Amino acid sequence: MIDTAELRSRIAGVVLSATDEGFAAEVAGFNLAIEQTPDVAVGAASTSDVVDAVRFARELALPVRVQSTGHGAHERITDGVLITTRRLNSVKVDPATRIATIGGGARWSRVIAAGAPLGLAPVGGASPAVGVVGYLTGGGFGPLARSHGVSSDLVRGFTVVTGTGDVVEASATSNPDLFWALRGGKTGFGIVTEVRLELVELPSLYAGSLLFENQHIEKVLRGWLDYTHTADDAVTTSVVMLRFPPIDAVPEPMRGKNFASVRFAFPGEIGQGKRLAAPLRALAPVFIDSLGELPIDEIGLVHNDPEGPSPSWSNGTLLSHDDPGLADAVLAAAGPAARIPFVAAELRHLGAATAVDVPEGSAVGGRSGRYTFTLIAAPEPSLFQNIVPEAANRIFEALRPWINAESNVNFSGHGGAGTPNWSPAATERLAAVRAAYDPDRVFARP
Repeated sequence: MIDTAELRSRIAGVVLSATDEGFAAEVAGFNLAIEQTPDVAVGAASTSDVVDAVRFARELALPVRVQSTGHGAHERITDGVLITTRRLNSVKVDPATRIATIGGGARWSRVIAAGAPLGLAPVGGASPAVGVVGYLTGGGFGPLARSHGVSSDLVRGFTVVTGTGDVVEASATSNPDLFWALRGGKTGFGIVTEVRLELVELPSLYAGSLLFENQHIEKVLRGWLDYTHTADDAVTTSVVMLRFPPIDAVPEPMRGKNFASVRFAFPGEIGQGKRLAAPLRALAPVFIDSLGELPIDEIGLVHNDPEGPSPSWSNGTLLSHDDPGLADAVLAAAGPAARIPFVAAELRHLGAATAVDVPEGSAVGGRSGRYTFTLIAAPEPSLFQNIVPEAANRIFEALRPWINAESNVNFSGHGGAGTPNWSPAATERLAAVRAAYDPDRVFARP
C-alpha cells in the first residue's frame, strides 16, 4: 500500500487509492471497455498539483500517466500514478490576438463556445467531446483540415510539467525542441497543463452530411473518391459506411440497416458551398440531407459523433493514393456485403493544407497521406480481444497496396496497420527530446 498522506496534504485536487470512494469515477475515461486500475489517482486542480504528483512519483519510482477525457485509451493502466486533468478546463479568448488560453483538461466544446460569440473558431477535431491537448499533441485532421491545416499547426505555446517536476514553457522561441515534439509527437515528454491556440475567423460555414441508403453505398463510395481527385482545396469531406445495430437506441428508420454518410465542410460563402457540394448531392437519392449553412458553434454536427461514454474499439491507418482498385478493395473488405464486426468504416480526404508543414517544422506524422481509413467496432467488449483485431488485420492486409508508408498516431488506435507514425529521423529526434525532458523515464513511454 502506497502512503499518500503527504501528497494529499499538498494537493488542491484529489488523491485517491483503489479502495477510496470515487476512485473508479476518477479514473474512468470515454472508452468504457478499458478499466483503469493505477496505484494512485491524482485529480489535478492546478499546475502545482501536477508538479507535486510528478515529484511524488519520482521519489517512489512509480510510472506516471495522464488522462483528460480518455478518448485515446487503448490499453489498461494497472500501476503507477494516473494524473487526471479534467479539472483544468478553463478557456479564455483574447479577441485582439485571437489566442485561446486553454486548460490541459478542456474539451473542444468549451473552446468552440468561447470563440463563437467573437466570430472565432478553433481548427479542432470531429467531436467536441474530445480533449484538446490529447488531440493536439497527435496533430489533428478535423473537419476543417484541408482548408486550415493540421490542428496543431495553430498552437502557439504549451505550459508543461517535465519528468523532473519542473514547469517549462514551450514555443517557437522557448524550448523549441519540446515545442516541435509536442506538435504531433504525442506522449512521453511531459504533462501539458495549458495550451495557447490561435483561433480562426469563420464568418460563414456551409457544412453537414448526406445520408444514403444501402443500395446506393457502392455508387456513393466510388463517386466520393472520384470527387476527391478534383475537390476544391477549401473543401474537407469524408465518407463513412455505417451498420446501425437493431437496438432501441437507434432511430427506427435506420435500425438494423446500412447507410453511407458523406460529410462536407466549406468555410466560405454559402452559395459557393452549395455549388461545391452539388456533385455529392447528385451521387444518388439522398435519404437525409442535413447539409446547409451551419453556425460555427454547431460544427460538431458535421460528423455527429457520440457525446457520451461507451465501450469502444477503433483502429486506423493512412492511405497513400486512390486508383480504380481502391474502391473495389474497400467494398470487398469492409462494404455492406462483408461479414465484419464493425459499425463504421470511414475514409477522410486529406491533402491541401494538411500536406504543408509549419515553417519551423513539427513532429506531425502522415502529412504525405491522401486519406485516413478507420474502423470502429460494434460496442461489444467480448469481441475486442480476438475477433475484432483479427478482422481488422484482414481488412488492412486487403488494403496493403494503398497503405501509406507513414501513419498518424491519432488514427493508429489499437496498433494501426503496422506502419510507423513517424519517419526514422523524426522517431530518433522524438526519443532525444524525451530523454532531455524526462531523463529518468518517469513518464510511461509510448
